[in-house]
Amino acid sequence: MLSLAAMAESITIESSAPKAIKYEELIPQLKSLVGADKHPIAVMANVAAAIQGVFGFLWTGFYTVEGRELILGPFQGPVACMRITIGKGVSGAVLAEGYTIVVPNVDGFPGHIACSSDSRSEIVVPVKNAAGVICAVLDVDSAQLETFDDVDKKYLELICDWLGAQIF
Repeated sequence: MLSLAAMAESITIESSAPKAIKYEELIPQLKSLVGADKHPIAVMANVAAAIQGVFGFLWTGFYTVEGRELILGPFQGPVACMRITIGKGVSGAVLAEGYTIVVPNVDGFPGHIACSSDSRSEIVVPVKNAAGVICAVLDVDSAQLETFDDVDKKYLELICDWLGAQIF
């Protein structure tokens, strides 16, 4: 059993559960933890911490949109690139294209930005407001090849859809 304390709240996930079950248990707990709070930094910080705590990825965090670039937001993991231009790297490509990108091997992604040389695979999911405008991206990196699949895509998109409606 994995339990992540967040002041008076906690995230409790069975650590040996299959990935899909972990996500299914995580999502309602995130919603309960956040409640009605709409502060973007606070909410993104706890969402990143919960995902990181449950799955133990190399890096889990958000970049927020400012003009034609992404600015580093709340994250868990090693230091990261502070600014990413639209169209550059996986995160910049998601901002330009508007949809989730799963990269099984970052060495095979043209223009990949290596914020950490330990990153081997990546998934980036757009966070859109009610009007469908991308306001942020969730970027998750793994030190292993081929970590992310359709299960991660499905559930991280559900989290980001809820998040966008909650805070943007």
